[in-house]
Amino acid sequence: MSERASSDADIRKLLREPHRLGPLVGFPDLTPLHSRWIRAMFRGRGDYTLQAHRGSFKSSCLAVAIALIMVVYSTKNIIFIRKADNDVAEMTGMVGKILRSQVFQDLAQALYGQPVALVSEGGDHLTTNLFTSAMGAQQLQGLGLRSSITGKHAFFVITDDICNLDDRRSKAERERTKLQYDELQNIRNRGGRIINLGTPWHKEDVFTKMPNIHRYDCYSTGLLTPEKIRELRASMIPSLFAANYELKHIASDDAIFDTSPAFTADARLLRDGISHVDAAYGGSDYTAFTCARRRGDTLYLYGKLWHKDVNRCYDEMVAVADRFLCWPLYCEDNGDKGLVKKNMGERDRYAKTYTEHLNKYIKITDYLRRWWPRIVFLEGTDPEYISQIMDYTEHADHDDAPDSAACVCRILEKSAW
Repeated sequence: MSERASSDADIRKLLREPHRLGPLVGFPDLTPLHSRWIRAMFRGRGDYTLQAHRGSFKSSCLAVAIALIMVVYSTKNIIFIRKADNDVAEMTGMVGKILRSQVFQDLAQALYGQPVALVSEGGDHLTTNLFTSAMGAQQLQGLGLRSSITGKHAFFVITDDICNLDDRRSKAERERTKLQYDELQNIRNRGGRIINLGTPWHKEDVFTKMPNIHRYDCYSTGLLTPEKIRELRASMIPSLFAANYELKHIASDDAIFDTSPAFTADARLLRDGISHVDAAYGGSDYTAFTCARRRGDTLYLYGKLWHKDVNRCYDEMVAVADRFLCWPLYCEDNGDKGLVKKNMGERDRYAKTYTEHLNKYIKITDYLRRWWPRIVFLEGTDPEYISQIMDYTEHADHDDAPDSAACVCRILEKSAW
């Protein structure tokens, strides 16, 4: 693309790959992933909700998308909402800077025969010379979530981080946020869109009301290196890391495992260990699979979690255990009457069964919690496996991963490894 967006081909390329605008407007870190986000906000149909981890440049994408809307859909107005009134000015300032950039001047010149100019600008509003409205509204109006919206209307209603730590701490705040979000339906024009960005903080927060959710955690975007993820995990309590980077809620108030786990990249530390499966047989349970090796006073673990029946997991289990040479495979025979052992035998692998007598909660709170400070996970362990452990309480919905991990703790504690 030339420096000036002066041709139809230039314009089409910018709208098709809007992350290319990033370096031209002060956001050099935007990637093709961000083009998907910007297009969904700027050109999508219907309501759209983006959940992305901290540091993923979602606010930069939003600023670019708003600027594009203001130029390309210049007859449509926008109401932009953040949690508090004083948070709005940051976004309006970013959008104003983008609109003043040379590439947006060229874009407007190509579309309308004149450059874009700001005719009204303040901490809570922006209006360009391209906007015409018989209603006298601002083209972009910023509001705090608790502001009065009586009589206001917009084609685009955009919320950004209207759910925060206060919603995690307070049920009353969660309910207030949801009620205020419901009110936004009344200000959206017919045929208009509601676009939401943010981070979930609680299982019952306002995101339960938001449609068409697209989630991008710290493992899926490729924007954070494993080293950076480890650094971030170590710098905050597990509940905050889970909310901000894994987009998950863990019950910090009564959680048993309240310190972040350690990780290693050295797969050799698992070599010649054992494996264990907590098998699911239909229903909502998970099949949890653990490879483990004890070296002195340290346990090295690698965990996999499948939301499916164990009968559909055998080949994957064998592949993982073979990779680390973690045999035999331990499994309880209370429920399956030797089925896992039989299937392993058919694959020329050795499984060792045992009958479980210990209460699951006692087993997890005794063995796994006692070993927890001395457990090191291999990088690549399923994030959901670790989340089940971090989320575990006596009344947790799922306990398959902590149960499997507790079992290998008990087996290796009582062995001579």
